[in-house]
Amino acid sequence: MSQTVSPSIGKRYGVHRVARLWHVPRSTVYARRRRPPATADPPPVRQRPGPQGPCDDAALVGQIRAVLARSPFHGEGYRKVWARLRIQDVRTSKERVRRLMREHGLQAPQRPGQVHGPEAHDGSIIPDGPNQMWGTDLTATVTVQDGSVGVFVAVDHYTAECVGLHAAVRCTRFEALEPLRQAVREYLGGFRQGAAQGLALRHDHGSQYLADAFQHEIRFLGFTSSPAFVREPEGNGCAERFIRTLKENLLWVRTFETVEDLRLALLDFKRLYNQHWIIQRLGYRTPAQARKDAGFTAEIAA
Repeated sequence: MSQTVSPSIGKRYGVHRVARLWHVPRSTVYARRRRPPATADPPPVRQRPGPQGPCDDAALVGQIRAVLARSPFHGEGYRKVWARLRIQDVRTSKERVRRLMREHGLQAPQRPGQVHGPEAHDGSIIPDGPNQMWGTDLTATVTVQDGSVGVFVAVDHYTAECVGLHAAVRCTRFEALEPLRQAVREYLGGFRQGAAQGLALRHDHGSQYLADAFQHEIRFLGFTSSPAFVREPEGNGCAERFIRTLKENLLWVRTFETVEDLRLALLDFKRLYNQHWIIQRLGYRTPAQARKDAGFTAEIAA
C-alpha cells in the first residue's frame, strides 16, 4: 500500500502516511518486513542431545503425570517431581524433568519476586537444628456461616514443620497465642514457665504480635522475641512459605461451612504436611523425617 502511487499528485503514499491512517507504529511495519517467510514445515522440536536412557520422553511424561496425579498436594515443581521419581527408582536428570514439564504444560505457576539487597535481610533465618527458632504468622479465609476467619500458624525454621495451627473468628492477640501453646505442649513437654527457654520466635509487626499480652506470655514461656524487618516478609519466610502451601492445598481448594469445620481440616492438613511434604533444602525429606534424623521427637505432656 505504501508503494501505491496517488492518482491525484502522482507520488507514492509512503510508509509514514499509511501507518498513520492504519494506526500502527512504523516500527511494526519494518519488523514485519524483516520477518522470514513462513514455511509449510513446522520448526523442528528441540531434542536433548545424546542417548535417551532406559526411559524415552513419552514414557517419562507418563511417569511425571502419574506422580502429579498421586500427590496429595498442588503446585509441586519439577524438583519435587524429580525427587519422587527417584524414590520410585526412575532415574533421570532434573533438567530433563523440567524441560518435559515445560513442554507439556505441567509446571506450577510462579509469581516473580522482588529483589532485596543485604540491607533488608543480611544472613540466614535457618538455624542449626530443631527448636531453635520458630516463626508465626496470620492469614485469612472465608467460611459459609461464620464469614471471614483468621488462620494462625507456627513453624519450626529448621525442619519447616508445622508445630501449631489455629482458626478463629476474631483475630485477637489471645488467638495468636494458641498455635504457640499447642506447639509448647506437643514439642516442649508441656505448658509451663520457661518451657521455651533459648528458643527465638520470629514474627512480623502486626498488632496481635506487638500487643503487651502476646509479648508478656511469650516471655513467660521463655521465648526470645525476634521481629522481622518492617515490610520485608522474607524475614519471616518460613511461616510465609508454609502459608502459601496451606492456601494452595487447602484454603483455596475447599469450602468450609463453619470455623469448627476449618479447625478440624487444619489438624488433618498439619499431619499430612508434616508426614508427606518433601522439601529441597532438607535433602528432599519431609519435616517429620528431618526432625527424626536430628534426634528430636515430640514431648507430649502426660
